[in-house]
Amino acid sequence: MKSPRRKFLALAATAAALPALPRVTAAQTYPTRPVRWIVPYPAGGATDLISRLIGQWLTERLGQPVIIDNRPGGGTNIGTQAVVSSPPDGYTLLFTASTHTINVSLQPLPFNFLRDITLVSGLAELPLVIDVSQKLPVKDLKEFVAYAKANPGKVNVASFGAATISHLAIEFFKATTGVDVVHVPYRGGAQIMADLISGQIQAAVDSLPSSLPHIKSGAIRALALLSAERSSVLPELPAANEIIPGLEVRTFSGVGVPSGTPPEIVERLNREINAGLANPAIKTRFADVGASPVIMTSAEANAFVKAQTEKWAKVIKEAGIKAE
Repeated sequence: MKSPRRKFLALAATAAALPALPRVTAAQTYPTRPVRWIVPYPAGGATDLISRLIGQWLTERLGQPVIIDNRPGGGTNIGTQAVVSSPPDGYTLLFTASTHTINVSLQPLPFNFLRDITLVSGLAELPLVIDVSQKLPVKDLKEFVAYAKANPGKVNVASFGAATISHLAIEFFKATTGVDVVHVPYRGGAQIMADLISGQIQAAVDSLPSSLPHIKSGAIRALALLSAERSSVLPELPAANEIIPGLEVRTFSGVGVPSGTPPEIVERLNREINAGLANPAIKTRFADVGASPVIMTSAEANAFVKAQTEKWAKVIKEAGIKAE
């Protein structure tokens, strides 16, 4: 016969296991209703195309609609807060981006991104490219660095916004090469291209999707990609780190969920998203807008975001960048 203590411990262990049973069952049957994917950017553009392509893929693979919910505002913070506040059940996803690795170092936030969001997977890289006006007398990145050093404080380099990944890339470029260039913040890429083509500005760090049509038409000159490798879209264009070791800026988008989401659901989503990213038709559509699929495990994606957050915190501090 069991002693009273042993009987109590056995009953306590059984009781402790009971709350986990519905959660395990839910993970095994997931999903049983539509999934909402919050994208903290406006509809339209490369970001929207990528989310809708993968959203449609997930709809077919999961057997439930994946509904894209565009929630721009607050520098991605409004949409992110909505996901952080959602139940950790796999029914609310977040489109994550490089902005999430920057914001934490710029302003107090009502959430801790690294703590409150778990990355399910990578998604895409939208590479940054160093562009110059056709009026600038340089043909490649080495010549541009030499020109900037010969003309300190006289070369204007545009970004698509203060405190964005584009701005931080310019600061990182300055620190890596020792050049003294003037940062000119814009609000988006369209006006950058107009002023670069006309020669109103001499150079820019822009996203490849925004620059690509103008590079192909010859209206502007691309010097190098800031990604780790060349792009299949412009295979002749070198990566900057081929010319200047260490000059690399990875842009990143991924899929996140509220922390505490069952690991079985995270693994299922990772498996299905990675299958989509490896699909030839989707890879072709990504390439059309200058994007490259980023296939990662959940652990790899979380480690990458943590490393990028630390990298940009250092750049922001050294450059004295403040939120606008």
